[in-house]
Amino acid sequence: MLRRILLVTFTAAVLACHASPKTQPIVDGVSNIVPDEKQSLVCKEIVALIENYNYKKIKITDSISSIILDKYIKDLDPSRYYFLESDIKDFEKFRYELDDDFRNGDLSAPFYIFNMYLKRYNEWISYGLSQIKSSYDFNQNDTYVFDRENMPWSTSVSDLNSIWKKRVKYELVNLKISGTAPEKNVEGLTKRYENLRVQASKINNQDVFQLIMDAFTETIDPHTNYFNPTNAQAFTEDMARSFEGIGARLQLENEILKIGEIIPGGPAFKSKLLTTGDRIIGVAQGSAEFEDITGWRIENSVAKIKGPKGTKVRLKIIPVGQDVSSKPVIIELTREKIVMEEQSAKKTVKSIQSNGKPYKIGIITVPAFYADVNAARNGDKNYKSTTRDVRLLIDTLKNKDHVDAIVMDLRANGGGSLTEAIDLTGLFIDKGPVVQVKDLKNEVDVSEDTNPGVAWDGPFGVMIDRLSASASEIFAGAIQDYGRGIIMGTQTYGKGTVQSSIRMDDVVNPSILQKLAMLVGKTGGAGSSAQAQPQLGIINLTMAKFYRVTGSSTQHKGVMPDIAFPSLYPMDKIGEDTEKSALPWDEVGKSKFIPVANLSTIKPELIKLHRDRMAKSLDYKILEQDLADAKKREGEVSVTLNEAKLKAERDSLEAKALAKTNQLRASRGLAALKKGDKITKEESFDFVEDESLKIMADFMQIQK
Repeated sequence: MLRRILLVTFTAAVLACHASPKTQPIVDGVSNIVPDEKQSLVCKEIVALIENYNYKKIKITDSISSIILDKYIKDLDPSRYYFLESDIKDFEKFRYELDDDFRNGDLSAPFYIFNMYLKRYNEWISYGLSQIKSSYDFNQNDTYVFDRENMPWSTSVSDLNSIWKKRVKYELVNLKISGTAPEKNVEGLTKRYENLRVQASKINNQDVFQLIMDAFTETIDPHTNYFNPTNAQAFTEDMARSFEGIGARLQLENEILKIGEIIPGGPAFKSKLLTTGDRIIGVAQGSAEFEDITGWRIENSVAKIKGPKGTKVRLKIIPVGQDVSSKPVIIELTREKIVMEEQSAKKTVKSIQSNGKPYKIGIITVPAFYADVNAARNGDKNYKSTTRDVRLLIDTLKNKDHVDAIVMDLRANGGGSLTEAIDLTGLFIDKGPVVQVKDLKNEVDVSEDTNPGVAWDGPFGVMIDRLSASASEIFAGAIQDYGRGIIMGTQTYGKGTVQSSIRMDDVVNPSILQKLAMLVGKTGGAGSSAQAQPQLGIINLTMAKFYRVTGSSTQHKGVMPDIAFPSLYPMDKIGEDTEKSALPWDEVGKSKFIPVANLSTIKPELIKLHRDRMAKSLDYKILEQDLADAKKREGEVSVTLNEAKLKAERDSLEAKALAKTNQLRASRGLAALKKGDKITKEESFDFVEDESLKIMADFMQIQK
């Protein structure tokens, strides 16, 4: 129904008369990047979508235009290294025009601003390159201001040159105190700057359009986001935790595509024809001709190598260790569906002693709330999803590992599928409401777990932190409200809004899409899939807010833990309440739900036991010291360029960190580290996890 409404609305909008786009000013000295017809169409439709369907019900006006301009300039040049004051004054003429321009699909102004940025970027990267071989006195007592966000724009080229000269000096003195030879420092920094210039030369109009739409949509609210076609595909794959291809992670090194990692179980892994470090210089589809991909943008190369399962791809490979001029090896692989297991839910089992009694606790780490919607829609009974994965893990923890309790680790879990949050909650509670959703019409719908029974009815805890957001907050909030488990950690992010993913292709009349395809010379081909890869991208549009079963929104406030830990992340810089365009907190009526248990009498005792341990804990004491030191450094905006002073400061910080590390290692019976030694994975220690397991042991003992 939504698709039909949108199709009618936007077909009418597209066919309506509108002002012709203005002529885009030319910027001398660069290849001017210009928008295309598709981007013009998408821009118009995003304006209409936001004005008609965004939860804020906001109109794009002159005041919004002004905010967009400021945000766009800041996104391009946050530290004020490139634009001059004269450039900023030049852009002022667009301050109150972007609203009307975007409504007409006119992108000439922001594209002109970007081309100006690109010109300045190239100028100062080139200037930086010219200064690398200059003679520098590292015994002077000068300083470099690295954080220039609140500094005035430079009024002249000479002023900005002076800043860049200090930037180069800072980068060289950093390399110098690391102990490498001066000539190697010059060589390394030169390569770094040349690479920056090369990467800038590969920027295309899709990149620029993405930046413009980011500034636009984030001005409306922090979670309304547009994804261009390439990013839309990546977003879909991330949600599905799967993609179709050869099963290798690729990276760019010196303009050549390199195998960074072979994914276990994929075609590359099973063939044994590829090795980490191998370089790919050519790609051919089946029996077609090879294309030389040297110097290509990485996403373009990856698009050639990926493809529908069952299809064949041939690769020209320079094996690792061989010279680039060596004769390439040609291999053929059949693409398959690759499941990203390392980014899926996984389990570990830890054993602890508490008051002389042993406990086995299963930890389920959930990095996101994901679901392969396309696979489910196509009838795949084994489609990938958070709930399905966790259910299998619980089954193993119960019947094979025989754990006494389970802890769900949602730290740094930014959310994902709302449906998965509801279904996952259903594994721990019997039937009942999980979350309330208020839509554009202010109508409240209660989403329930309708499946009777639970997967785990034993002692349960949830770990959260400041980066736990959205679906994580729905789950943690429901567990807390039902009294189903103990919530441990820090106040969560506070994202209480719901986004709907809308394929821009679905709101445009197909005949218009065909005409656009002809305009840009794209007619499709065998094996292409409009459903798999939208031509016009995807918009995540904020269309609702969610509320806990108690009626309280998680917006701004998030979920407060039952047992609080110090936050590893600055609360005043990370969180919904730090976002200027965020929606406010509010409440709706309470749902009818029956709590599983009342933990209010248990929590004070758990808090006391936790605090008693923290008073004696060396880990806790050092954590608080580290957070206090980090707070002191937050206000620093400059650094000395005196080599001796800088080295002394670095050595002091490193010595202090090493001393604290060895103090902690000694408390665990581990050998002391020397400067430069690395902590092995086996020796790493997660203090928050360890204390959370002790809290769970307390919980079990108190319950009994």
